Amino acid sequence: MTFAEQYIAFKAIVIKEVLRFLRIWVQTIVPPIITMSLYFVIFGNLIGSQIGAMDGYRYMDYIVPGLIMMSVITNSYANVVSSFYGCKFHRHIEEMLVSPLPYYLIILGFMFGGIARGMAVGLAVTLVSMFFTDLPLHNLAIIVTTVIFTSALFSLAGLINAVYAKSFDDISIVPTFILTPLTYLGGVFYSIHMLPELWQQVSRLNPILYMVNTFRYGFLGISDINVGLAYAIIFAFIAALYAYALYLLKTGYGVRK
Repeated sequence: MTFAEQYIAFKAIVIKEVLRFLRIWVQTIVPPIITMSLYFVIFGNLIGSQIGAMDGYRYMDYIVPGLIMMSVITNSYANVVSSFYGCKFHRHIEEMLVSPLPYYLIILGFMFGGIARGMAVGLAVTLVSMFFTDLPLHNLAIIVTTVIFTSALFSLAGLINAVYAKSFDDISIVPTFILTPLTYLGGVFYSIHMLPELWQQVSRLNPILYMVNTFRYGFLGISDINVGLAYAIIFAFIAALYAYALYLLKTGYGVRK
């Protein structure tokens, strides 16, 4: 395929993925807004008023970046895992795999679709958060790049989950037993400096901690971890998951077998 043909095919996959979640926006965009609004009210206003300041900021201001990142993570993941498994279930994926389209572009197409949904939901939740707090803006570039890279990472993770899934029940196992616990223990609601030293070190093994803190740094200018190290870890995970997803498609595991 020529570069122009590859670009057209890639664009078609991305447009399909974007239209897919926009057509059912009541199911893909609205629920995260409602869920995060409840978090803002219950944790931010009601519980936060009893907790007080966190690292020099109101508790509401402290948790809002983490809650936005939580919605980005879950929706980027959900978009790709459901879409790719749907292609497997309805036997659409074979059409892509037998076409001249390179495997890496198939992965990128689904990944960009996940990024689009993650950013759309993240923006919507951010706009809603303005009704509850006036967030400062420390570094816009860090905010935008963290959202993009985090969405890319969990889009790839969703694709890998979809490759391994053999039923619709299988696509909920990782979010339920892995993704949700890691997110809640990723520093969304607290600073790891509040933990004993042992548990601080354990928390540093959680990759979501680095994403949440980098995103929070973009707003508040504070972080429990080194931002440069966080970017390095995020890039490493993206590279590893992309390489593994490419390997799975090339070998045909879960798709042809």
